[in-house]
Amino acid sequence: MSGQNRTIEIYTDGAASPNPGPGGYAVILVDNGTRTELSGGFRMTTNNRMELLAVISGLRAAADTGRPIAVYSDSRYVVDMINGGYAQRWRANGWMRDRRQHAENPDLWGDLLDLCARLDVEFTWIRGHDEHVENERCDELAVAARQLDNLPRDSTYEKAIEIAPTQGEFEWK
Repeated sequence: MSGQNRTIEIYTDGAASPNPGPGGYAVILVDNGTRTELSGGFRMTTNNRMELLAVISGLRAAADTGRPIAVYSDSRYVVDMINGGYAQRWRANGWMRDRRQHAENPDLWGDLLDLCARLDVEFTWIRGHDEHVENERCDELAVAARQLDNLPRDSTYEKAIEIAPTQGEFEWK
């Protein structure tokens, strides 16, 4: 296979501790033998938001290549919601999971769905903490990112908890 058609591999992980709490995300891109690590964090967020942001960051980094992309994530939340079509249905239903429950993280799901619509991307779940070298490294990077000083705000999340701090679910707008 020529280098121009070779699939870009993206490995991702997210972390928040406590959850919600300081969070970090990490991405490893493997492109024709070249390996790139990306990471970042927020002072108050959730693990699921960091899992989503890791995938979004990886796809954005690979978006201009025009090549197929394989995403490997230990997040069933991300992989199952994309592969099962749930996130697409939530969007079609005004970000509602059903008639009563709002879908969480519609801002990030919307970004991810937009990227998926214009890219050739396939999602695969991998078991976390199972001695997979790239997944283990992503975990290390995500944990390190959440432990940094002076993390920025995840303004969408923090706005949601300011609006409804005592509710178990947030009405994401």
